[in-house]
Amino acid sequence: MLSAKSAEVVEATLPAVGGAIGDITPLFYERMFAAHPELLRDLFNRGNQANGTQRQALAGSIAAFATALIAHPDQRPDAMLARIAHKHVSVGIRNDQYRIVHEHLFAAIVDVLGEAVTPEVAAAWDEVYWLMANALVAVEDRLRAEVAAGGDPADLWRPYTVVARYQETDTVTTFLVRPADGRPAPVARPGQYVSVRTELADGAHQIRQYSLSGTADGALRFSVKREPGGEVSAHLQDHLHTGGAVELSPPLGDIALADGDGPVLLASAGIGNTPMTAMLHHLAATGSPRTVVSVHGDRDQLSHAFRADLAQLTAKLPNATAHVFYEQPLGEWPAERTGLVDLSTVEVPAGTTAYLCGPLPFLRTVREQLLAAGVPAADIHYEVFGPDLWLV
Repeated sequence: MLSAKSAEVVEATLPAVGGAIGDITPLFYERMFAAHPELLRDLFNRGNQANGTQRQALAGSIAAFATALIAHPDQRPDAMLARIAHKHVSVGIRNDQYRIVHEHLFAAIVDVLGEAVTPEVAAAWDEVYWLMANALVAVEDRLRAEVAAGGDPADLWRPYTVVARYQETDTVTTFLVRPADGRPAPVARPGQYVSVRTELADGAHQIRQYSLSGTADGALRFSVKREPGGEVSAHLQDHLHTGGAVELSPPLGDIALADGDGPVLLASAGIGNTPMTAMLHHLAATGSPRTVVSVHGDRDQLSHAFRADLAQLTAKLPNATAHVFYEQPLGEWPAERTGLVDLSTVEVPAGTTAYLCGPLPFLRTVREQLLAAGVPAADIHYEVFGPDLWLV
């Protein structure tokens, strides 16, 4: 993939570029948004830009891709590319925008590293960038064609009408939406998410991803947790009511429940149980005989969204158990566990495939516990809300 000459240069300069990425990415975004303010207004998550997590995610993906090219020159990191591609398609990234990113990213690299960016160094990192960009373009083109379902692959946004909304907890609201264009709702794999595009008071069209918590009668169901300072979550909960209109992407996401008959472990924390709820609904609806172990962690019973769903769906499955951990349990709840999720107290069956969703510290801890329990790394799949900082 990467030429031998460029591989040598990238390997030699990776520590310098990686060490300076914290200075490079803010300058890159400042340059790009100055030249293209519409990208910040209508494409990039303004909240993640403000708190810096998007910048960390960009740094992580570039460093991870370059490192993978050096460590395994004859292999392409397809799993990482697929995850990024699903995110890009879900928010409407266009192929031509890779040139915009290239222009401002490399200008920022030169500004920060100065004379260290010799023509040889620039050419080597240019090769890395376009290997990654062209691979993503190819994957994203195929993905758009797959999810277009007879529509225009260049514009996957569809109008939906809210047919019902439910208050799960004080901070979590579920929306049931049906296509407003007369076409059937898209097929969603349990565990996937949709992007929701909404116009805010200042005219910006901001986009957020929300995992589907299920489907029903030709409609999609997604759940929104009101986050502190979350402009889109607050807007949806305050202004999107039954009969209201909203735009959605097709269901996307590379982490979805795979078919099979082996044991499944679903581990979540907080609102990370939305994709797990969709998986449980699917398993119950198909009468699955699989061994299913659900593990969930939350602050207390009142903050636990889909608490009733977990109990009811577990009861419907012949070989399912549920283990709930509360940090600060309310009242007498002898069947529940106190504290953080601890899989060392849960029996993990041999041959388990695990699906995880929640905050990054939770994901890292649970993954370590699963590895210690003998679950192979290849059988541990995760979804994280917001920018993927797993490799940062």
